[in-house]
Amino acid sequence: MVKQQGPKLVKGGMFIVFEGIDGTGKSTQLHLLAESLHRLGYAVVSTREPTDGPYGRKIRELFVDRGAVSHDEELELFIADRQQHVQEVILPALADGCIVLCDRYYLSTVAYQGANGLDPDFIMGRNKDFPAPDLAIILEMDPAQGIHRIRNQRNEHPNSFEEESNLRKVAAIFAAMQHAYILRINGSDTIDNVHGKVLEAVKKGLAAKTIGAKENLKVNLVNLLTS
Repeated sequence: MVKQQGPKLVKGGMFIVFEGIDGTGKSTQLHLLAESLHRLGYAVVSTREPTDGPYGRKIRELFVDRGAVSHDEELELFIADRQQHVQEVILPALADGCIVLCDRYYLSTVAYQGANGLDPDFIMGRNKDFPAPDLAIILEMDPAQGIHRIRNQRNEHPNSFEEESNLRKVAAIFAAMQHAYILRINGSDTIDNVHGKVLEAVKKGLAAKTIGAKENLKVNLVNLLTS
């Protein structure tokens, strides 16, 4: 009998987030990446923020009436939603060796709540205890094109988070971010071309993690043999 091989696991997991203004194709690219990684044999967990938990549902209600809470209260909802998400979904999946793909994470909070009047550095500080992603893919696009996609491809009317004047402020904050784990990709390119660039970057990240794990194993073996 042939023993069926289980999924490939990554030591410590790999955490990849998709960021950018609305309409850039984050959800599409996350789905395509998940499919490609599944075909390569990896264990993949796909998730999103806001979540479908109690705090995430409250945040989604703000899409209709953002004035229902103060700026500070809105930020605290995102923090509470993320705390639950990290503890219940993200950290356990990473510990199991999965590749976790997340549609939005704390960089979106920094950009959107920053555009809403809060200090981006203050928001980043409020998120400092959450795990940083291994790779944050920011899909970049002119806000007018993003609005066009929302209206014509998703057949939706932009909500208060998605108004063009607000998205320009959001895009400017995303553009100012300098974290080493950020990769910027032109979201205006074709879906296939964007996916190709995303997959190439992820493969490089996985290769680096594999090399790092092997080097750590060598060091541990040397220490064991010389102790």
